[in-house]
Amino acid sequence: MSNPSWQPVPWPGQQGHQPSMLAAHADRERAVDVLRAGFAEGRLQQSEYERRIERAYQARTVGELTMLVADLPQGPAPQQQFQQQFQQQMMGVPRTFLPPPPRATNGKAIGALVCGVGTFFSAGVSAIPAVILGHMARKEIRERGESGDGMAVGGLVLGWLSVAFWALIVVAIVVAGSSNG
Repeated sequence: MSNPSWQPVPWPGQQGHQPSMLAAHADRERAVDVLRAGFAEGRLQQSEYERRIERAYQARTVGELTMLVADLPQGPAPQQQFQQQFQQQMMGVPRTFLPPPPRATNGKAIGALVCGVGTFFSAGVSAIPAVILGHMARKEIRERGESGDGMAVGGLVLGWLSVAFWALIVVAIVVAGSSNG
């Protein structure tokens, strides 16, 4: 069942290759990559995928390889195309049934975590900003329904641990100084 009007699509970068040209190992690998992408996207069933892979490694010409992948896109389909199709399909669906939009991450939570991690590099100088930003972020997250609570808590924990560590150092220095004097 061959379609006489069908013309094989040349591989990208292989515009001059004829279907009767002997296939190189790289040609077979490109065909297998296209088949893998088609299988991963759900375009091929397991048995069909395995048969085509076997035929791809046995193919002698570029034309044979082209026939194996002719009904598949030449690589993974772009994600943006799927999102546009999904949005078009959802046009008539009531808002109640649509998935919720992704929540924004609180910027102060990110700042708290950065300052908390920065305490290791700043000798504790960024601990106080980490604690302040962490508390502010958690309040805003509760009020606005944003994401980032884990980052805010991480910044708080690292900030408070740094404050406690430096407080112990100061107390140890004071005790050592008073016992010497």
